Amino acid sequence: MALNQTEIKRIREVAKAYGATRVILFGSALDPARKARDLDLAFDGVSGWKLFELGAKLEELLQTPLDVVPLSPPTRFTELVEAKGQIIL
Repeated sequence: MALNQTEIKRIREVAKAYGATRVILFGSALDPARKARDLDLAFDGVSGWKLFELGAKLEELLQTPLDVVPLSPPTRFTELVEAKGQIIL
């Protein structure tokens, strides 16, 4: 499930409206050989319930199941996301 430029632009616009300072796409959607069933996105600058509101908004907009994770505080997992993910914002 590759994102096209229009979808990336929409993600950026909505993420910025929620205060996101960084967005990273990670997981199976990055591998063209795999059939991704959802999108995995990590966000910086959005916390608490706002992160889940943002995820729901994007899921509705893109018509695709979405998993969201915060990038802060840093963990081993977020370090892996940052190292292997694709920066969208």
